[in-house]
Amino acid sequence: MSETSMITTGARPPQPDWSSVTAESLAAYRVAENHWRASGAARSILGQPDPGATIDWQRVTLPGRDVPVRVYRPSGASQAPLPLVLHVHGGGFVGTAAQCDWANSHLAARLPALVVSVEHRLLDRETPLSAATDDGWGVLQDVVRNAERWGVDPARVAVFGESCGALISALSAVRAREAGLALVAQVLVNPAADVTGTMYAHASMAEYGGGPGLTVAQLRLFQRLAVPPGTDARTVSPLHIEDLGSVAPALVVVPTHDAVADHGRRYAERLSAAGTTVRLTEYPEAVHAFLSLPEVQSQAEPARAEILEFLRATLTERGRTTP
Repeated sequence: MSETSMITTGARPPQPDWSSVTAESLAAYRVAENHWRASGAARSILGQPDPGATIDWQRVTLPGRDVPVRVYRPSGASQAPLPLVLHVHGGGFVGTAAQCDWANSHLAARLPALVVSVEHRLLDRETPLSAATDDGWGVLQDVVRNAERWGVDPARVAVFGESCGALISALSAVRAREAGLALVAQVLVNPAADVTGTMYAHASMAEYGGGPGLTVAQLRLFQRLAVPPGTDARTVSPLHIEDLGSVAPALVVVPTHDAVADHGRRYAERLSAAGTTVRLTEYPEAVHAFLSLPEVQSQAEPARAEILEFLRATLTERGRTTP
């Protein structure tokens, strides 16, 4: 079936052979797969948005580029300014903010908060991971800098990411510390916290790297695209950052049946050792990206509830202590 016919019929495209995929076939697969993830047909797997939130696309202008963002706002919200949750979706070379509507709309409606999800640049031979990390950090800075226009409280800001998006969120939390941007919390779901050569040196990689979910073949392609030779590991891998002290309190969510489960466990250990408040929660038998698969992964609902509770507690507490 051609890419055009897949888009026309709403069928999900078959995955390519990750070990031999060409740049052209990866680009074609990305277009078809992201079209499917944003479609009504995908709701049977990705879940329905919360009716208590409105969703629209906007653009954030950064130096040299515009970054699309998917914005979730509680319907009829009158209690401005709202807390801000800056979200980054998973998928290094394939993925779209629309695939996270189920969780993000719920957070917007139930916290309530403004949730801004970054449609970051995806990896290819011309676009390394540093481009995506710059998009996440750039949007965070811009929204906080223009808090009044967005209707958010710059003293109540959290970051939230999944998989590659969790890596970007973790790096943003470190950059926020260095820039003096005070974050209230960070939520890291199935984080891929190391994209260097040591990323495979974990028991979970050997046990679950054959799937279901994320596979070693996908990770090897991700690594080839993400990290050009000579890249400083500390700029792309939170596990390689020496000083993790004084970053925002963290909730680290780990599905146990995941190739990168040990990445999340080790990162939580590193945060704790640095004196950062951290909660590590494991969801038995859940697979990678389970939070975006509520109709097929039963653990998605309790994980979403835990994230809501964690953010409500941290953002509300900050709101009580801020004049």
